[in-house]
Amino acid sequence: MTMTTRILGLGIVLLGLHFLMGQTPQNYIYTSSGDLHNIEKMIVRKDIGGVQIVYNWRALETSKDVYDFSGIEKDLAYLTSLDRKLFIQLQDRFFEPQARYVPDYILNEKVYTGGLVAQYDNPGENKPVGSGWVTQQWNPAVRERYQKLIEALAKKFDGKIQGINLPETAIDIDMKKDKTGFSCDTYFQAELDNLKFARNAFKQSYVLQYVNFFPCEWENDHQYMSRLFDFADKNNIGLGGPDIVPNKNAQMKNSYPFFHQYKGKLPLVAMAVQEPTLTYKNPKTKKPFTKEEFVSYAQDFLGVHIIFWSVESPWLKGS
Repeated sequence: MTMTTRILGLGIVLLGLHFLMGQTPQNYIYTSSGDLHNIEKMIVRKDIGGVQIVYNWRALETSKDVYDFSGIEKDLAYLTSLDRKLFIQLQDRFFEPQARYVPDYILNEKVYTGGLVAQYDNPGENKPVGSGWVTQQWNPAVRERYQKLIEALAKKFDGKIQGINLPETAIDIDMKKDKTGFSCDTYFQAELDNLKFARNAFKQSYVLQYVNFFPCEWENDHQYMSRLFDFADKNNIGLGGPDIVPNKNAQMKNSYPFFHQYKGKLPLVAMAVQEPTLTYKNPKTKKPFTKEEFVSYAQDFLGVHIIFWSVESPWLKGS
């Protein structure tokens, strides 16, 4: 580990001390850009510390090397006025057939080989075949452009936003028909490369990677999960995920045991209770999990510091 990394790590640890010392996870709101004024009553609750907002690549890079961060600037100013923090989720994968939210040049220029690949399943969401898209991060030309966006965001917002998170690792594409050079190993290395780049670019704000599953892997049989957690631990990177579902079998065969193993070791663990998560039922009660059940599992087993709650969460609906 270099001296720069050690100094950076010290800053991150000190910055995150209030999370490590807290008795229960902090509550944040999870939403899309442009929705803030509509949910102000939720945001200003005393038990809400900030907001995680999803921004897609296309919205931030309107054409090649032309960036429009006005949406982030507006949201940041608004949340700052309410004394709330902003967490950015930089989205490069999408869960609707029409959602192809990368810049046109990525879609059209030959070097990017189409830019996107169709996803054929979305774990936990029960959506039909061909219901979304994932960016070809395993294509070095695509990844270079994505990293340029991360670099531009860091120059503008490092130290101003609380953190940036890269989206979930789970993808499901038709590998037999793929002509883009995809392999499970190249995908894993690409995700690691993006994460390392983000960590180097953002020197003050948190960097967080959502991790739930890796293609081709089950029970860490490719050591993707163990290598990612080890990398995060050694490089002062936070980890999290899009779903807190207590004791869910698929999660217990993938990321959850590692969150438990690394409990208290990572600078930040932040996980979400999104709309699909709210539909899962406790097998004992046969009813949807309660807020208390989500929080208890997040704190006691996963070591979560922040929970990003969907605005559809029942306990927020009375705000």
